[in-house]
Amino acid sequence: MAGGNITDDDELAFHVGIELREISMSDNDDLEEPSKTMKTSITPFVLAFSNLSYSLNTCTEMTFSSIFYRKDTKKMPKSSKEKILLNDISGEAREGEILAILGPSGSGKSTLIDALANRISNESLKGCVTMNGEFLESGLLKVISAYVMQDDLLFPMLTVEETLMFSAEFRLPRSISKSKKMARVQDVMDELGLLRAANTLIGDEGLRGISGGERRRVSIGVDIIHDPIVLFLDEPTSGLDSSCAFMVVKVLQRIARSGRIVIMSIHQPSSRVVGLFDQMIFLSQGETVYYGSPNHLSLFLSDFGHPVPENEDITEFMLDLYRGLEGIPGGTKSIVEFNKLRQKLAENQQFNSDYSNMLGVSIKQPIIVRGKLIDSNFMHTAQTSSISKFANPFWVEIIILVKRSLTNSKRMPKVFLLQLGAVAFVGCIFASVYWQLDKSQVGIKERIGLFAMIVTTIWFGSIEVLAVFLQERYIFMRETAYNSYRHSSYVLYHSILVIASLFIYSILLASLTFSPIGLGGGFPGFFFYFLAIFASFWTANSFVSLVSGLVSLVVVGYIVVLTTVAAFLQFSGFFIPRDRIASFWIWLHYISAMKYPYQAILLNEFDIPNMCVVEGIAPDKSCLVTGSDIVRKHDAADLSKWSCLWITLAMGVFYRILLYIALLFGCKNKRK
Repeated sequence: MAGGNITDDDELAFHVGIELREISMSDNDDLEEPSKTMKTSITPFVLAFSNLSYSLNTCTEMTFSSIFYRKDTKKMPKSSKEKILLNDISGEAREGEILAILGPSGSGKSTLIDALANRISNESLKGCVTMNGEFLESGLLKVISAYVMQDDLLFPMLTVEETLMFSAEFRLPRSISKSKKMARVQDVMDELGLLRAANTLIGDEGLRGISGGERRRVSIGVDIIHDPIVLFLDEPTSGLDSSCAFMVVKVLQRIARSGRIVIMSIHQPSSRVVGLFDQMIFLSQGETVYYGSPNHLSLFLSDFGHPVPENEDITEFMLDLYRGLEGIPGGTKSIVEFNKLRQKLAENQQFNSDYSNMLGVSIKQPIIVRGKLIDSNFMHTAQTSSISKFANPFWVEIIILVKRSLTNSKRMPKVFLLQLGAVAFVGCIFASVYWQLDKSQVGIKERIGLFAMIVTTIWFGSIEVLAVFLQERYIFMRETAYNSYRHSSYVLYHSILVIASLFIYSILLASLTFSPIGLGGGFPGFFFYFLAIFASFWTANSFVSLVSGLVSLVVVGYIVVLTTVAAFLQFSGFFIPRDRIASFWIWLHYISAMKYPYQAILLNEFDIPNMCVVEGIAPDKSCLVTGSDIVRKHDAADLSKWSCLWITLAMGVFYRILLYIALLFGCKNKRK
């Protein structure tokens, strides 16, 4: 259904399709079983975790006297309290199965998912996570796993097929042909039930696109495009109705049955959804109150002395039971201890399973053996060298990023046209207000005021980058968390796109103001004037982008940018000459990114040999004010105009380097 919206009838059709497929699979068990056996016999994986513990220090009380206590003093007042998020949690997730982590809000579900996905620093997390008995290194885990966040972070103006195709280009090696990548995309869409929505836009709040359930499946598809062994999902059914939630988990069951480990957290599933789980972990305040099969939960509750009433949903009864116990001091201790005792009794049977017998099988070789999408060249590379963190070289990543951004942007031409219109409007305002300034004392003063106004307007106009960059940054964090592309590739791609658009804005603003205002210098003067405006745009955009990489809230970003721009403007040399600035503030004059473009434009206009700006009265007509006089009066003779231009451009590059560092160390998606 190209370009159309997906209706409720389509959701119903997908639901019916799943049911028919189930019937078909059950009728052909004899045909399906050999392939399943063959896949399992190659490498049945098991992800085991034991004694996972994680805690945080929360600030409770800090007295003035406590600041002066030495750390080794026993009488030192406590300034923090330890909050336990995970407490001695063990279990295993097996290939072909879904392990569901359940519990109320604050029980530790997302924390456990993060612990298993190596999103908690090794210094803070205690315990061990292994795959087939082998310790999982961070780099290797990123290669063999995928993490689906709770929020659907997707580009709204891309179609479902385009979204998955760009993901394939990021996550699959360049050696794989485009036709094979497209075939993989088609397979994923078929697996997720998205073929009918392939050509439909993702959409957002302002543009109707695919449904909520389909958005969630697209998010899953983006992360399984490279055929990972382990799939982590943080509440994939959040915000969905019961029907969509069931369909999403049904898709996850098919993904697991195809030979993957699926680990997901979920808040309060329906009985139909629970029926799709193979193993469940119920958490309460960071502790395990039940671990095992959904089929054994009723027996567990009966043995615990709380049999499930007739016609009562078992899962809801379990959640209500220990939520009630949580309100009593030490209330959950009994059920936690009962679960531990039960686990000890079943430990031998559980850990001597067929899966556990495969412990010791190296997990690096199966990455190659099971690589259905990997061609012979890539297999040879993987066998002869260490597994690469990234599927493509950085220049390929830049090309893909630019292509994706242009594809998304060309469907939103209003944004670019509005920005272009804003620049044109400002240019026309300047041209009409300062039309053909004369060469008088007043005209000189107005010219200089205009130069400062142009630079200031450029900086304040660049603040809009904040909202756009911060919105895209969350997609960047998700994609770089599992090595879709490098941080450096993202910064370079962003710079390339910015330079192209800023070039257009600069030539437009320069053309609308240079001749109408009556600026001198001919074509060389106009060319340098354009370069100075472009350099100011570039530096302003780079600085605002840097702030966007440092903060996480738009409001905070606005405060930082506005405060900094005000300081830059105050010490730029326009309001207060350099020789009038106090010595303890002079450093602000030299780091002001508005000083140099303002000074460059001023020098371009007045720093001309033998230039007479104001002539005397006839008949003598001696020169009263020269260009050099104006330059000296405004204390702008310390640098040449070209030096000011290069410094401005270099500042923009410096801010971009700082942006790269900020993104590299500040967007790790990892808890302390």
